[in-house]
Amino acid sequence: MKESPDRSQLPPGIPTGPLLIVISGSSGVGKDTVLARMRELGSSLKFITTVTTRPQRPNEKNDIDYHFVSTERFQEMIKNKELLEWANVYGNWYGVPREAVKRSLDEGKDTIIKVDIQGAATIKKILPQAIFIFLMPPSMEELLVRLKQRRTESPAELALRLKTAEEEIKQLPLFDYAVTNRWDELDLAVATINSIITAEKCRLTPRDIKL
Repeated sequence: MKESPDRSQLPPGIPTGPLLIVISGSSGVGKDTVLARMRELGSSLKFITTVTTRPQRPNEKNDIDYHFVSTERFQEMIKNKELLEWANVYGNWYGVPREAVKRSLDEGKDTIIKVDIQGAATIKKILPQAIFIFLMPPSMEELLVRLKQRRTESPAELALRLKTAEEEIKQLPLFDYAVTNRWDELDLAVATINSIITAEKCRLTPRDIKL
C-alpha cells in the first residue's frame, strides 16, 4: 500500500505548502475506520483528534480516537474560541481543536481532520482552500446494514440516521472529491485518498492554507 507523499521526495519546482484534508460523510460510512487504516499503514499525515461529548465506546481510546470531554468542558472550549468548528450531531457535541490544526499547518505538515457535513460546511467558509473529501457508502442498503452491525442505535435512531444520510448526499457540490468506501475494499478507499493527496501535491497553483 502506497503511503501519502513525502514532500522531501517530490521533484524540485513543485509547490510544497502544507495541505489541509477534510474527510466527511454520513454516520456509519466508515470515517474512523478509514483514518485508522491510514495510521496503520504509516501515513505521514498529521491526524487531528476530534473533541466530543458522546460516551466512549468499548473499543475506543481517549485522546486517540477522540478527546472525550464533558458537556461543560465543551461549552467552555466554545466560549474560549478553542474550536475551529463545532456542531451538535444526534444529541452529542463534536468539535475540531483550533490550536492543533494551526500548529500542524504552521509546522508545514499535511493535516487531516474528520468532521460531519455541518462541520465541513463551516470549515469551507473559514478555509476554502482546504481539500474536501466526501466518503460515500456503496449504497443506502449497505449503509443501513453497517449501522445495524454497530448495535449502538435504536430502530428509531437508525431510521433517522438513514434519512439524514440521504439528505447529506445532496451536499456533494460542497466537496472537491467523492470516495466510495466499500466494506470489503477498505485499502482501495485509503489508496484513493492518498492518490488525491498526491495529485494535489502536483498542482502548479498551490492551495494557500493559512489559519
